[in-house]
Amino acid sequence: MSTHRPRIVDLGETQPNRRRGGDLRAMLTPSAVGATSGFMGLALVEPGERIGEHYHPYSEEFVYVVDGALEVDLDDETFPLVPDQALLIPLGMRHRFRNVGDVQARMVFHLGPLAPRPELGHVDTEVTEGSGTAAQAGPPERTEAVS
Repeated sequence: MSTHRPRIVDLGETQPNRRRGGDLRAMLTPSAVGATSGFMGLALVEPGERIGEHYHPYSEEFVYVVDGALEVDLDDETFPLVPDQALLIPLGMRHRFRNVGDVQARMVFHLGPLAPRPELGHVDTEVTEGSGTAAQAGPPERTEAVS
């Protein structure tokens, strides 16, 4: 039986994370709600913005496009993503997202299982605005990685 109580998290309660491009909001995380199997959030990507290439060595990533037109690079192959489409990104697969439309893209993401330590959950493979370097560790909060 769980020792955590259900908790609703409003997007307005979350802090923007722009380190990897876009505005990534980790919402249901171990530190925020006591999640133990993974975490969920929302990516807000403005027209022309991208979320830099990265991979997750311990987690699969599930994404669902709510609004906007995106392209995703999976290793070296590009695919379109539009509203009401979902994607499974296998563990260890390099990926990046680009907003190729003219409105803000909104994409729900979930990663699981959690990495053994937060800094191991996300590996950047390219420099993005705000990050300064490639292959830097994940965010300090236990969110593992954000998209």
